Amino acid sequence: MNTQTDAFLKDQPATPVDVAQWAEVGQSHPHESAALHVLGEATYTDDIPEAQGTLHAALGLSQKAHARVRAINLDAVRAATGVVAVYVASDIPGTNDCGPIIHDDPILADGLVQYVGQPIFVVVADSHDNARRAVRKVVVDYEELPAILTPQAAHAARSYVLPPMHLARGDVESAFAIAAHKLSGELLVGGQEQFYLEGQISYAIPKEGNGMLVQCSTQHPSEMQHVVAHALGLHAHNVVVECRRMGGGFGGKESQSALWAAVAAISAQKLKRPVKLRADRDDDMMVTGKRHCFHYEYEVGYDNDGRIVGARVQMVSRAGYSADLSAPVATRAVCHFDNAYYLSDVDIRAMCGKTNTQSNTAFRGFGGPQGAIAIEYILDEIARNLGRDGLDIRRINFYGRNESEGRNVTQYGQIVVDNIIHELVDELEVSSAYRQRRAEINAYNASSLVLKKGLALTPVKFGIAFNVTHLNQAGALVHVYTDGSVLVNHGGTEMGQGVNTKVAQVVAHELGIPLALVRVTATDTSKIANTSATAASTGADLNGKAAQNAANKIRQRLAEFFVTLFGGDNSADITAVTFAAGMIQMGEYSISFPDLVQKAYMARVQLWSDGFYATPGLYWDSKTMTGHPFSYFAYGASVSEVVIDTLTGEWKLLRADALYDAGASLNPALDIGQVEGAFIQGMGWLTTEELWWNKDGKLMTHAPSTYKIPAISDCPQDFRVSLFKNRNVEDSIHRSKAVGEPPLLLPFSVFFAIRDAIASVADHRYNPPLNAPATSEAILQAITAVEAMAAG
Repeated sequence: MNTQTDAFLKDQPATPVDVAQWAEVGQSHPHESAALHVLGEATYTDDIPEAQGTLHAALGLSQKAHARVRAINLDAVRAATGVVAVYVASDIPGTNDCGPIIHDDPILADGLVQYVGQPIFVVVADSHDNARRAVRKVVVDYEELPAILTPQAAHAARSYVLPPMHLARGDVESAFAIAAHKLSGELLVGGQEQFYLEGQISYAIPKEGNGMLVQCSTQHPSEMQHVVAHALGLHAHNVVVECRRMGGGFGGKESQSALWAAVAAISAQKLKRPVKLRADRDDDMMVTGKRHCFHYEYEVGYDNDGRIVGARVQMVSRAGYSADLSAPVATRAVCHFDNAYYLSDVDIRAMCGKTNTQSNTAFRGFGGPQGAIAIEYILDEIARNLGRDGLDIRRINFYGRNESEGRNVTQYGQIVVDNIIHELVDELEVSSAYRQRRAEINAYNASSLVLKKGLALTPVKFGIAFNVTHLNQAGALVHVYTDGSVLVNHGGTEMGQGVNTKVAQVVAHELGIPLALVRVTATDTSKIANTSATAASTGADLNGKAAQNAANKIRQRLAEFFVTLFGGDNSADITAVTFAAGMIQMGEYSISFPDLVQKAYMARVQLWSDGFYATPGLYWDSKTMTGHPFSYFAYGASVSEVVIDTLTGEWKLLRADALYDAGASLNPALDIGQVEGAFIQGMGWLTTEELWWNKDGKLMTHAPSTYKIPAISDCPQDFRVSLFKNRNVEDSIHRSKAVGEPPLLLPFSVFFAIRDAIASVADHRYNPPLNAPATSEAILQAITAVEAMAAG
């Protein structure tokens, strides 16, 4: 043993560290940018200091839903104050396309416009306002063509952006033949505007040697890199895309940020000057896609107990004028039609209707909510038909508790190995006093003529992973500096959900250091290449694992070096080295992390590493629609109590109880915040957020003045959110579970509580025909329909 080293190590602080108790994961740390948000110091794309000579762009939009452009006069636009250049499709140096999967989505329309709001040309001027004023001076001669505006019309015309999908299991016809009861019907569930606080924006800065830096508010920097490179006719290595943070994304900045990135970059390349394209809120909502609305036709057979024996459903979505991400949205809807229920015999068809409206895109849940709400609507009807409580009918149809029950295989063939929905719902039923409140509400309704209350408990089972297997991968870089501080870069993007905080916690935990020593930098395609989008609730799962892998490599090097300091030389010694609370120790020897790092540097030990992760065990056959598309399932349930005014259709959420399965949560505070936000956002989708196009195909709800998102006054005064105590059975990052998308399904209970209140008008004897969103008008219509049923 080196006596000098031995003396040094023995002189270090020897306060014992309880390694078993110390942790940086599982702690409720604040969001890494929380203080910056509050102080107004967080830098978003529009806050980046503008380089000298920066110009501003604006888009000229189609005023027709479907038309050929016979002629376009841009003379007045070019002559407008401050205008530097005007570009049309023929000016694009590379490929005129920004479609993420199918190349059917032009950056600028070239002779054919397919929705009101489609970009036709771009104006570049010396100011944002001058650019926007100039685009209005255009004169366009249109030859109008017939327009398809609804999914029903698209289906009737066999107008689809993709071939129809079909998943079948068992023999539905035989199941119907033996069913004691059958029901059929239809349902329309509307779309939803993402309404991120920060609109679409890109800032393109030309660099030497045909280089282009694009600062972009995007969930998918690598996709933006590809689109910009193709539009400019360059290789990907010429383009760097960077995103420090977004002011919200919700899926709307996964593929549809491409248009804005491409237009800014094209303009910047042609003018050799920086160009910023920032969307006005009205333009943003007119141009960009939303959550797909769905129209359903269903037929179900069930027994006397309410157990479904066969189900057939046809789902037609409003895809818009191009494919965008409609295929994976439809696939996930098909895979989530079961929600938490075992369906032995099913026939599920999904069509993506081609309409002359905005090309719809990803939105939190990505088709999962649209698939699951259909089965919940069906079960709600079965319960009322049998005169049973909805919770009892849902329980009967749950997936089995274990494999021995034989009810644990999904309609697409994946075995449900971690079903906790029974235990979770049991806990929520008790904690929410569901049965007692049901009795109280029945008594209230019996004596209240105008105001009626409703109650509902709905469950959630949500698959986690991209349903395109190759996207389930991530990379990360971890740098340890000689003062012991750590810098992390990964492929995920921060849109307020806290992925950077969680990844920093993972790295801090792996290296045994306080979270304050770890910093996460902007997502950057020149650091982590070929990243997947931050979507499908995989941000922390994938990037946390990749960062853990990188940090672990450094930890192993430091452990080996630590052993050499006191003369050890075998792997057993290395495994005995612990990293916790900023100290590295083994037996009687200990040293602080910064001191060990400094010594390791002097000994030429590599103090940085890359990391990579690919989710194992996933596969999917898109032709048969079978496989193992999900790494695991996240579960949850909620209870909602509402009151409605039967004279006006007004309603209020009085209380909401939500219990969510985040596994072994990486950060309970962030996860509870995500559940709360998702609940309110999902509630808005199902109740107030109505998208409306006029007969000419113009979106009329294209601003905060005409589109109603939930406000603080819409939140229930009594809002109880808890995390279910659980550990993921799969080897996810620290056995946690995703919390981005699944909680958006929790407010199904709000919709069905409203339906329950409406049904009470006629003593729950009839099923109210209630579509979503359940606006006050829709509620009044449903009440009128129920009253008519009761009268006649």
